Amino acid sequence: MNRNTHREITPLAPEDSFLVFERVKSQFDFPIHFHPEFELNFIYNGKGCRRIIGDSMEEIDDIELVLVGPNLEHGWETHNCQSSEVHEVTIQFHNDLFDDKLLSRRIFKPIKDLFNRSNHGILFSEKTARELKPRIMALSKIDSIDYFLELISLLQDLANSRNQRLLSTYGSHNSKFENSHQIEKVYTFIQQNFHRKVTLSEVSDLVNMSTVSFNRFIKKRTGKTFIEYINDTRISYAARWLIETDLSIGEIGFKCGFNNIANFNRVFKKSKDCTPSEFRAEFQGIKRVL
Repeated sequence: MNRNTHREITPLAPEDSFLVFERVKSQFDFPIHFHPEFELNFIYNGKGCRRIIGDSMEEIDDIELVLVGPNLEHGWETHNCQSSEVHEVTIQFHNDLFDDKLLSRRIFKPIKDLFNRSNHGILFSEKTARELKPRIMALSKIDSIDYFLELISLLQDLANSRNQRLLSTYGSHNSKFENSHQIEKVYTFIQQNFHRKVTLSEVSDLVNMSTVSFNRFIKKRTGKTFIEYINDTRISYAARWLIETDLSIGEIGFKCGFNNIANFNRVFKKSKDCTPSEFRAEFQGIKRVL
Protein backbone atom coordinates (compact mmCIF):
# COMPACT_ATOMS: atom_id res chain seq x y z
CA MET A 1 0.00 0.00 0.00
CA ASN A 2 1.17 3.51 -0.79
CA ARG A 3 2.63 5.04 2.35
CA ASN A 4 0.52 8.19 1.78
CA THR A 5 -2.72 6.21 1.87
CA HIS A 6 -4.80 6.81 4.97
CA ARG A 7 -7.62 4.88 6.61
CA GLU A 8 -10.68 7.10 6.47
CA ILE A 9 -13.36 6.95 9.14
CA THR A 10 -16.63 7.62 7.34
CA PRO A 11 -19.68 9.39 8.87
CA LEU A 12 -21.47 6.03 9.15
CA ALA A 13 -22.02 4.98 12.76
CA PRO A 14 -22.27 1.26 13.68
CA GLU A 15 -26.06 1.46 13.96
CA ASP A 16 -26.45 3.11 10.54
CA SER A 17 -26.98 1.14 7.35
CA PHE A 18 -26.01 3.51 4.57
CA LEU A 19 -25.21 7.08 3.61
CA VAL A 20 -26.16 8.96 0.46
CA PHE A 21 -25.10 12.48 -0.36
CA GLU A 22 -24.50 14.68 -3.36
CA ARG A 23 -22.37 17.74 -3.91
CA VAL A 24 -21.08 20.00 -6.65
CA LYS A 25 -17.40 20.93 -6.60
CA SER A 26 -15.16 23.17 -8.68
CA GLN A 27 -12.08 21.27 -7.47
CA PHE A 28 -12.37 17.49 -7.34
CA ASP A 29 -9.43 16.39 -5.20
CA PHE A 30 -9.74 13.51 -2.72
CA PRO A 31 -6.43 12.10 -1.37
CA ILE A 32 -5.98 8.35 -1.67
CA HIS A 33 -7.69 6.57 1.20
CA PHE A 34 -9.49 3.36 2.12
CA HIS A 35 -12.31 2.34 4.46
CA PRO A 36 -14.21 -0.87 5.29
CA GLU A 37 -17.47 0.35 3.73
CA PHE A 38 -18.55 -0.27 0.14
CA GLU A 39 -18.73 2.91 -1.94
CA LEU A 40 -20.74 3.49 -5.11
CA ASN A 41 -19.54 6.69 -6.74
CA PHE A 42 -21.40 8.45 -9.57
CA ILE A 43 -19.81 11.48 -11.26
CA TYR A 44 -20.92 13.66 -14.13
CA ASN A 45 -19.50 16.87 -15.64
CA GLY A 46 -16.17 15.40 -14.55
CA LYS A 47 -14.38 14.94 -17.87
CA GLY A 48 -10.63 15.23 -17.33
CA CYS A 49 -10.62 14.31 -13.62
CA ARG A 50 -8.26 11.51 -12.72
CA ARG A 51 -9.43 8.42 -10.82
CA ILE A 52 -7.04 6.28 -8.75
CA ILE A 53 -8.28 2.87 -7.60
CA GLY A 54 -5.72 0.32 -6.43
CA ASP A 55 -2.97 0.36 -9.06
CA SER A 56 -5.29 1.82 -11.72
CA MET A 57 -4.94 5.50 -12.66
CA GLU A 58 -7.14 6.87 -15.46
CA GLU A 59 -8.61 10.12 -16.72
CA ILE A 60 -12.39 9.89 -16.57
CA ASP A 61 -15.00 10.87 -19.12
CA ASP A 62 -18.00 13.17 -18.68
CA ILE A 63 -19.99 10.56 -16.76
CA GLU A 64 -18.94 7.50 -14.80
CA LEU A 65 -20.11 5.02 -12.21
CA VAL A 66 -17.70 3.02 -10.04
CA LEU A 67 -18.14 0.51 -7.21
CA VAL A 68 -15.23 0.35 -4.76
CA GLY A 69 -14.98 -2.65 -2.44
CA PRO A 70 -14.03 -2.56 1.26
CA ASN A 71 -10.49 -1.43 2.08
CA LEU A 72 -9.52 -0.80 -1.55
CA GLU A 73 -7.44 2.36 -1.92
CA HIS A 74 -9.10 5.05 -4.04
CA GLY A 75 -8.99 8.77 -4.70
CA TRP A 76 -9.64 11.46 -7.31
CA GLU A 77 -7.76 14.48 -8.65
CA THR A 78 -8.97 17.51 -10.64
CA HIS A 79 -6.10 16.85 -13.09
CA ASN A 80 -7.23 18.14 -16.56
CA CYS A 81 -10.87 18.82 -15.67
CA GLN A 82 -12.11 22.23 -16.86
CA SER A 83 -15.60 22.01 -15.36
CA SER A 84 -16.43 24.29 -12.46
CA GLU A 85 -19.42 22.11 -11.50
CA VAL A 86 -18.38 18.49 -11.08
CA HIS A 87 -21.44 16.70 -9.71
CA GLU A 88 -20.93 13.72 -7.41
CA VAL A 89 -23.36 11.31 -5.77
CA THR A 90 -21.79 8.93 -3.26
CA ILE A 91 -23.48 5.97 -1.60
CA GLN A 92 -21.65 4.23 1.23
CA PHE A 93 -22.89 1.17 3.09
CA HIS A 94 -21.42 -1.15 5.71
CA ASN A 95 -19.60 -4.22 4.46
CA ASP A 96 -21.84 -6.43 6.62
CA LEU A 97 -25.14 -4.85 5.57
CA PHE A 98 -25.63 -7.99 3.48
CA ASP A 99 -24.32 -10.85 5.61
CA ASP A 100 -22.88 -14.12 4.33
CA LYS A 101 -26.06 -16.07 5.08
CA LEU A 102 -28.17 -13.69 3.00
CA LEU A 103 -25.65 -13.62 0.15
CA SER A 104 -25.55 -17.41 0.10
CA ARG A 105 -29.18 -17.47 -1.10
CA ARG A 106 -29.44 -18.28 -4.80
CA ILE A 107 -31.37 -15.10 -5.57
CA PHE A 108 -28.49 -12.98 -4.22
CA LYS A 109 -25.73 -14.74 -6.17
CA PRO A 110 -25.36 -11.93 -8.77
CA ILE A 111 -24.90 -9.38 -5.98
CA LYS A 112 -22.47 -11.65 -4.13
CA ASP A 113 -20.40 -11.99 -7.30
CA LEU A 114 -20.60 -8.21 -7.80
CA PHE A 115 -19.22 -7.64 -4.29
CA ASN A 116 -16.37 -10.09 -4.96
CA ARG A 117 -15.44 -8.26 -8.16
CA SER A 118 -15.59 -4.91 -6.37
CA ASN A 119 -12.45 -5.90 -4.46
CA HIS A 120 -10.66 -4.74 -7.62
CA GLY A 121 -12.95 -1.74 -8.24
CA ILE A 122 -15.57 -1.95 -11.01
CA LEU A 123 -16.09 0.64 -13.73
CA PHE A 124 -19.55 0.31 -15.29
CA SER A 125 -20.25 1.25 -18.88
CA GLU A 126 -21.29 4.76 -19.87
CA LYS A 127 -24.60 3.29 -21.07
CA THR A 128 -25.25 1.79 -17.63
CA ALA A 129 -24.29 5.03 -15.88
CA ARG A 130 -26.66 7.09 -18.03
CA GLU A 131 -29.52 4.61 -17.65
CA LEU A 132 -29.20 4.53 -13.86
CA LYS A 133 -28.57 8.26 -13.41
CA PRO A 134 -32.23 9.21 -12.63
CA ARG A 135 -32.51 6.49 -10.00
CA ILE A 136 -29.20 7.36 -8.38
CA MET A 137 -30.12 11.05 -8.31
CA ALA A 138 -33.43 10.18 -6.65
CA LEU A 139 -31.92 8.09 -3.86
CA SER A 140 -31.43 10.98 -1.45
CA LYS A 141 -35.18 11.64 -1.57
CA ILE A 142 -36.26 8.13 -0.59
CA ASP A 143 -37.02 7.16 3.01
CA SER A 144 -36.21 4.19 5.25
CA ILE A 145 -37.01 0.70 3.95
CA ASP A 146 -37.84 1.99 0.47
CA TYR A 147 -34.24 3.19 0.16
CA PHE A 148 -32.95 -0.25 1.13
CA LEU A 149 -35.17 -1.95 -1.44
CA GLU A 150 -34.08 0.49 -4.14
CA LEU A 151 -30.42 -0.08 -3.22
CA ILE A 152 -30.90 -3.84 -3.64
CA SER A 153 -32.59 -3.23 -6.99
CA LEU A 154 -29.73 -0.98 -8.14
CA LEU A 155 -27.12 -3.52 -7.07
CA GLN A 156 -28.99 -6.25 -8.93
CA ASP A 157 -29.09 -4.16 -12.11
CA LEU A 158 -25.40 -3.32 -11.74
CA ALA A 159 -24.54 -6.97 -11.20
CA ASN A 160 -26.29 -7.95 -14.44
CA SER A 161 -25.10 -4.97 -16.51
CA ARG A 162 -22.89 -5.47 -19.56
CA ASN A 163 -19.35 -4.28 -20.22
CA GLN A 164 -18.14 -4.00 -16.65
CA ARG A 165 -14.39 -3.53 -16.26
CA LEU A 166 -12.20 -4.38 -13.28
CA LEU A 167 -9.79 -1.55 -12.55
CA SER A 168 -7.05 -2.74 -10.20
CA THR A 169 -4.84 -5.76 -10.88
CA TYR A 170 -4.70 -6.50 -7.14
CA GLY A 171 -7.60 -6.76 -4.71
CA SER A 172 -8.62 -4.92 -1.58
CA HIS A 173 -6.14 -4.22 1.17
CA ASN A 174 -6.95 -6.93 3.71
CA SER A 175 -6.72 -4.66 6.70
CA LYS A 176 -6.12 -6.43 10.00
CA PHE A 177 -7.92 -3.51 11.59
CA GLU A 178 -11.27 -5.14 11.02
CA ASN A 179 -10.16 -8.57 12.25
CA SER A 180 -8.54 -7.64 15.53
CA HIS A 181 -10.55 -8.19 18.69
CA GLN A 182 -8.46 -5.62 20.54
CA ILE A 183 -8.81 -2.89 17.93
CA GLU A 184 -12.53 -3.63 17.71
CA LYS A 185 -12.81 -2.98 21.46
CA VAL A 186 -10.96 0.32 20.95
CA TYR A 187 -13.19 1.24 18.01
CA THR A 188 -16.38 0.57 20.00
CA PHE A 189 -15.10 2.48 23.02
CA ILE A 190 -14.13 5.53 20.95
CA GLN A 191 -17.47 5.48 19.13
CA GLN A 192 -19.22 5.63 22.50
CA ASN A 193 -16.95 8.21 24.16
CA PHE A 194 -15.50 10.52 21.47
CA HIS A 195 -17.66 13.41 22.73
CA ARG A 196 -15.60 13.68 25.94
CA LYS A 197 -11.92 13.77 26.85
CA VAL A 198 -10.48 10.27 26.40
CA THR A 199 -7.04 9.58 27.82
CA LEU A 200 -4.40 7.31 26.39
CA SER A 201 -4.09 5.46 29.69
CA GLU A 202 -7.79 4.50 29.94
CA VAL A 203 -7.81 3.09 26.40
CA SER A 204 -4.51 1.28 27.02
CA ASP A 205 -6.00 -0.28 30.15
CA LEU A 206 -9.03 -1.36 28.13
CA VAL A 207 -6.84 -3.69 26.05
CA ASN A 208 -4.37 -4.52 28.85
CA MET A 209 -1.39 -2.75 27.30
CA SER A 210 1.09 -0.17 28.46
CA THR A 211 0.67 3.25 26.87
CA VAL A 212 3.89 2.75 24.90
CA SER A 213 2.81 -0.66 23.60
CA PHE A 214 -0.67 0.62 22.77
CA ASN A 215 0.70 3.57 20.79
CA ARG A 216 2.81 1.18 18.70
CA PHE A 217 -0.17 -1.18 18.33
CA ILE A 218 -2.66 1.40 17.05
CA LYS A 219 -0.06 3.01 14.77
CA LYS A 220 0.66 -0.37 13.18
CA ARG A 221 -3.01 -1.29 12.78
CA THR A 222 -4.43 2.05 11.62
CA GLY A 223 -1.43 4.05 10.41
CA LYS A 224 -2.34 6.75 12.95
CA THR A 225 -1.38 7.78 16.44
CA PHE A 226 -4.02 7.52 19.16
CA ILE A 227 -4.69 11.27 19.03
CA GLU A 228 -4.99 11.18 15.23
CA TYR A 229 -7.35 8.23 15.42
CA ILE A 230 -9.73 9.74 17.96
CA ASN A 231 -9.68 13.07 16.13
CA ASP A 232 -10.55 11.29 12.88
CA THR A 233 -13.57 9.77 14.63
CA ARG A 234 -14.62 13.19 15.91
CA ILE A 235 -14.19 14.76 12.47
CA SER A 236 -16.24 11.99 10.84
CA TYR A 237 -19.16 12.82 13.15
CA ALA A 238 -18.61 16.55 12.63
CA ALA A 239 -18.79 16.03 8.85
CA ARG A 240 -22.02 14.11 9.25
CA TRP A 241 -23.63 16.80 11.41
CA LEU A 242 -22.45 19.56 9.07
CA ILE A 243 -24.26 17.71 6.29
CA GLU A 244 -27.41 16.71 8.18
CA THR A 245 -28.11 19.47 10.71
CA ASP A 246 -28.36 23.21 11.08
CA LEU A 247 -26.28 23.24 14.27
CA SER A 248 -23.70 26.02 14.42
CA ILE A 249 -20.01 25.27 13.85
CA GLY A 250 -19.33 25.89 17.54
CA GLU A 251 -22.13 23.57 18.67
CA ILE A 252 -20.86 20.79 16.42
CA GLY A 253 -17.29 21.22 17.60
CA PHE A 254 -18.34 21.01 21.25
CA LYS A 255 -20.61 18.03 20.55
CA CYS A 256 -17.64 16.22 18.96
CA GLY A 257 -15.42 16.70 22.00
CA PHE A 258 -13.41 19.79 21.04
CA ASN A 259 -12.97 22.31 23.84
CA ASN A 260 -12.72 25.39 21.60
CA ILE A 261 -13.69 26.32 18.07
CA ALA A 262 -10.15 27.30 17.05
CA ASN A 263 -8.87 23.79 17.76
CA PHE A 264 -11.89 22.27 16.02
CA ASN A 265 -11.30 24.40 12.91
CA ARG A 266 -7.58 23.54 12.88
CA VAL A 267 -8.09 19.77 13.21
CA PHE A 268 -10.98 19.77 10.71
CA LYS A 269 -8.97 21.68 8.11
CA LYS A 270 -6.00 19.35 8.54
CA SER A 271 -8.28 16.35 7.98
CA LYS A 272 -10.55 17.67 5.19
CA ASP A 273 -8.34 20.37 3.64
CA CYS A 274 -11.10 22.91 4.18
CA THR A 275 -12.82 24.64 7.09
CA PRO A 276 -16.09 23.33 8.54
CA SER A 277 -17.93 26.25 6.92
CA GLU A 278 -16.39 25.49 3.52
CA PHE A 279 -17.22 21.80 3.92
CA ARG A 280 -20.87 22.57 4.69
CA ALA A 281 -21.05 24.91 1.69
CA GLU A 282 -19.85 22.13 -0.68
CA PHE A 283 -23.03 20.13 -0.27
CA GLN A 284 -26.29 20.61 -2.12
CA GLY A 285 -29.59 18.77 -2.09
CA ILE A 286 -30.77 16.25 0.45
CA LYS A 287 -28.34 14.09 2.39
CA ARG A 288 -29.44 11.20 4.51
CA VAL A 289 -27.93 8.64 6.85
CA LEU A 290 -30.26 5.73 7.65
